[in-house]
Amino acid sequence: MVAPVMHPRDLSISDYTYVLPDERIAPVPAPNRDESKLLVYEKGIISTSIYRELDQYLAPGSLLIFNNTRVVEARLLFRKPTGGMIEIFCLQPDTRYPDVATALQQTREVYWQCMIGGASKWKPGQVLQKEISAGNKNYTLEARYEGKGDDHFLISLRWSDESLSFAEVLHDAGAIPLPPYIKRIADEDDSERYQTIYAKEEGSVAAPTAGLHFTDTIFERLRAKNIDTGYVTLHVGAGTFKPVKAAVMEDHTMHAEYIDVNRALIERILQQPGGHAVIPVGTTSMRTLESLYWLGVMLIKGEEDLSAHGVLQLDQWHPYAQEEQSLPSSKEALTALLAWMQKQQRQQLIASTRLLIAPGYKPKIAQALITNFHQPQSTLLLLVAALIGEDWRKVYQYALDNDFRFLSYGDGSLLRW
Repeated sequence: MVAPVMHPRDLSISDYTYVLPDERIAPVPAPNRDESKLLVYEKGIISTSIYRELDQYLAPGSLLIFNNTRVVEARLLFRKPTGGMIEIFCLQPDTRYPDVATALQQTREVYWQCMIGGASKWKPGQVLQKEISAGNKNYTLEARYEGKGDDHFLISLRWSDESLSFAEVLHDAGAIPLPPYIKRIADEDDSERYQTIYAKEEGSVAAPTAGLHFTDTIFERLRAKNIDTGYVTLHVGAGTFKPVKAAVMEDHTMHAEYIDVNRALIERILQQPGGHAVIPVGTTSMRTLESLYWLGVMLIKGEEDLSAHGVLQLDQWHPYAQEEQSLPSSKEALTALLAWMQKQQRQQLIASTRLLIAPGYKPKIAQALITNFHQPQSTLLLLVAALIGEDWRKVYQYALDNDFRFLSYGDGSLLRW
């Protein structure tokens, strides 16, 4: 008798853990991006290669999807008049803005949801100031404590040079925010190496790390083998590092992230011939692609949620409330999405997603995944387990036994199920 499949709501995060020694967490990137090690998992078989040889494991006609988000200098340091330091980590825009891009283009003042280092020393309503000198620019940046949410502080930031956008202010005044498990201060090298070479759209507070390994050489080899590439944008929030503290996943709230996808890319995915794989590079690209499918399903069923600034929203549990046998094909879902965009006269799809990909989830668009090695008891590890089942344990043990480097600056894998 086949055991019933457990609903993702009932999963215990303690079942998705492994021992990760501190010395296996990469504190710095490999000297050369494309010389990072690549674990190749092919339907149960594991081998070792390097990223520069990636094209050897992909069939001609494959389509790789990259996340072209760019990490912003989201860490701001202010000194109190009494001498103490306050650290502001800008997580995401306040809900008064429809998307990250709009918030970053604000001038004079912006409201941001933040984490605060030294919050107990900063009183509501108190204003901190910082003098900024960058190039021929000199101006004052002020931060005001406005209030506290469930998992963030609301901070208003105001600057005296009204010609500058908030994106420019962060570039002048902030620092690249390395992940919390990298126990060092970001340096000049990180401003380059903690960005992908194709980073374009500003808005992330964490890099889409699977893409950090890619170089011009790799892209040349992909083109030579007739392997196509496409780009989406998902601005990675600090929630990607949010630990799962709940005993079961039902009590864990996935963080919302904005996705931005061009109409032409959706059309390109629809044109992908049968048997030719669509392969996201990174979990953020994976969640973006799969979110496109579910947004299309919502439109077909008349269940779309446009309550926030007219932006489509996808809840973390929506996919698991559907009967698998009644679901439309990926072609039908993407076609419905394109029809909606046409009706709305939109060339860009901007949406908010909380999609949780966990065991019990069946991919609708992606047929393989390129990704780094993730933290124990994380939603990213759940995603890997959803794709390759219990073999995730075999993959991670192989990586530990064969000196792979872990997490953001570590090595990576090609997983084909």
